[in-house]
Amino acid sequence: MGNCCKPPRTKIRSWTQLTSCLVLALSTAVTIADARAAASAPKVVLTNDDGWAVAQIRAQRDALVAAGFNVVLSAPAENESGTGSSTATPVTLKQPCEFNTCPTGSPAEGFNASDTRLNYVNSFPVDAVRFGIQTLAPKFFGSAPDFVVSGPNVGTNLGTVTQNSGTVGAACEAAKEGIPSVAFSASSLSQVSYTTLTSAPTSPGTRSALIYATLTTNLTSILLGTNHVANPILPAGITLNVNFGRTTFSSSGVPSGDCAAAGDFQWVFTRILPAGAGTKDVQTCGSTVLPDERTVVDAGCFASVSVMDASTKADVDAATQGVVLQRLAPSGLLSCFDG
Repeated sequence: MGNCCKPPRTKIRSWTQLTSCLVLALSTAVTIADARAAASAPKVVLTNDDGWAVAQIRAQRDALVAAGFNVVLSAPAENESGTGSSTATPVTLKQPCEFNTCPTGSPAEGFNASDTRLNYVNSFPVDAVRFGIQTLAPKFFGSAPDFVVSGPNVGTNLGTVTQNSGTVGAACEAAKEGIPSVAFSASSLSQVSYTTLTSAPTSPGTRSALIYATLTTNLTSILLGTNHVANPILPAGITLNVNFGRTTFSSSGVPSGDCAAAGDFQWVFTRILPAGAGTKDVQTCGSTVLPDERTVVDAGCFASVSVMDASTKADVDAATQGVVLQRLAPSGLLSCFDG
């Protein structure tokens, strides 16, 4: 902290010298506290399949950072929706990045010059999340990430659609690499640039993006909690498929219904596909058959949470559902669906 704050050989001769000494000591203490907080903060890789420059992923990054997460963004350079679990070697850009955020000829993997934690990969979502886990996390975190947030996707990924979703594919890839993950998807979003967050702050798209970012951050906070290092966050080999229902805003961004704030949404534990004859899910809400996610999300202000096998992208058995349910139940997050 400098010699001025050590026992002096001579007396401090002025209030200015004393004040400078105290400011330096306080500044050093704050720096140390910030460093310790960053080191203990949950480490998150954020990805999607809509591209690194869409409004939703940037809103999501800001919400996670504001909540105290240590975040690195690693997403495709372009919109790669519907590419599932496709993979390829990233290549030099033959055209500009999404929304002209980097020029033709840019390297296969690059970053925002003013914020090196915003990264693109010129390939598929699986390759982007792999780059985030294997290369960026060691660089920025000094270790593997604690968690991967994939999305929220522009548009829902319900039922059989999960097989083709790049957002789901990225979450599944993370789980297969041993990193717990969730794929988030949302109804009321548009494929628009992150610049709309500031240029059109009251638009329905921006308001929806902020709501979905808050909902995603809330679930991530509950899953990681304060014991994200000591205890498994999710069972090995699974991911969660989460879908958000539509928000209700007029074309000018004025609330026009019951789904205009994060607090309006109810969370429901679901399954991916409708239950067949003889299906037995985990027992909850007085039943051993969970509602399917499409029925729940289509009913209004709901967020569905389905447990997915990361290899098959299918529903899991009741025992595995039960482990996740036990993780979520103490928070009081989940509601029973009466639809």
